[in-house]
Amino acid sequence: MNRDEFIKHVQSIAQVGSREEAERAIRATLETIRDRIVGDEAKDLASQLPSEFKQFLQGREAENGQHFSLHEFYQRVSDKEGVDPVTAATHARAVFSVLNSAITPGEFADLRANFSDDYSDLLPAPSPTSEVISGTGM
Repeated sequence: MNRDEFIKHVQSIAQVGSREEAERAIRATLETIRDRIVGDEAKDLASQLPSEFKQFLQGREAENGQHFSLHEFYQRVSDKEGVDPVTAATHARAVFSVLNSAITPGEFADLRANFSDDYSDLLPAPSPTSEVISGTGM
């Protein structure tokens, strides 16, 4: 999936009014994912995303992820994006939904493994028939 497709899908799912708003949601969510997951997993995830998004997942290579609750995840997205926590939660769910379609099922399973059970509201249920929408995003 290329950058424009990714943004368009997030914009549609989150029902945001502009590409810029969707891009802020993507950046805030990916940066928060970077903080939460193991650094090497962030690198693996970045390898399947459009090159413009890779920078949002860099900087924590070989580090363990920080453990924080789903509520804290939404608060961090909210702070980074400059929106209220309810809006941030909607945006983060949209980004995760697009990630589920944009990366391989195996990579999404690896991403999911970095989150505790209390993140079930954020993480789409794994689908055995998931397919990558358009290649690997490279």
